Amino acid sequence: MTITTTNGGAQRRDKLTFAAVFRRLGMLPVLIVLYLLMYALTVYFGSGESNFLTAGNTMNILRQVSINVVLASGMTFVILTGGIDLSVGSVLAVSAVAGMLMSLSATFAGLSIPVFLIAGLMLGTLNGALVAFAGLNPFVVTLGTMTTLRGAAYLLADGTSVLNQNIPSFEWMGNGAFLSVPWLIWLAAAVVVLSWFILRKTILGLQIYSVGGNPHAARLTGIKVGLVLMFVYTISGLFAGLGGAMSASRLYAANGNWGSGYELDAIAAVVLGGTSLMGGVGSVWGTVIGAVIIGVMNNGLTILGLSSFWQYVAKGIVIVLAVMLDRWRQKHGQT
Repeated sequence: MTITTTNGGAQRRDKLTFAAVFRRLGMLPVLIVLYLLMYALTVYFGSGESNFLTAGNTMNILRQVSINVVLASGMTFVILTGGIDLSVGSVLAVSAVAGMLMSLSATFAGLSIPVFLIAGLMLGTLNGALVAFAGLNPFVVTLGTMTTLRGAAYLLADGTSVLNQNIPSFEWMGNGAFLSVPWLIWLAAAVVVLSWFILRKTILGLQIYSVGGNPHAARLTGIKVGLVLMFVYTISGLFAGLGGAMSASRLYAANGNWGSGYELDAIAAVVLGGTSLMGGVGSVWGTVIGAVIIGVMNNGLTILGLSSFWQYVAKGIVIVLAVMLDRWRQKHGQT
């Protein structure tokens, strides 16, 4: 089967192969197939009944993936430059604990949301400075800060959970809704739109892609590579801080274990969505699809009654498949 495309008056006929479809639609067909597969499985094992393919459950899936979408959006910026940020889960934990502690103060409780965001911003800036100006390897840097910040989160929480059941000022984030849609989803959507605008509609976005494609060539064209790297790690930290606020507001609590493993979900979502681990190729919309794929899989396995242990197995398989998919894209020269 062939399709005809036109380029500058000249006609070109391409074979409608899987690679061609993949270039045009990304992982959207995979998401649709997975959604229908999970529905079929829940119907079969549910004796002909299933609540999987309902508006309520779809809203539940979107709410469940909202924090991962926020973290993965920041991760998209980083991976587009050819880097990695393993510390987002720990940054989320520190931000969540710091914000919750602030919410307990009768005088400064209203400053909780700025504390969440500023904590994430500062920690992301630290990562960016170490990578951009100290010249350290991003994997090693963020692995180190992941461990250090995890310990810091436990120390801040004094090894326990920080609770505030007196309806803190940011409670609306996790438990409120606007036009019958949870605020968690609205916030995730706002982050995605902002990320898309920066990456696709600004000079900075073009520079991010250029640095990921060839940092040496980008430097020769006058792009301040150090500042670009500083920005992507800073925004990753900022989004992790927002994720901390979203998670803490959902349960009125925070502890040092908050966000454990979230970095793996974020990386898997980014790579599944079509962003190359080598940098320079990808989009935040693809990242959203990748995050929803993971959410649909987790939700379907839960409805099927499988334990959380199987969900870990499935996530691990998804991560391996995501890396294999990235290699396949490189081999077929996707741009």
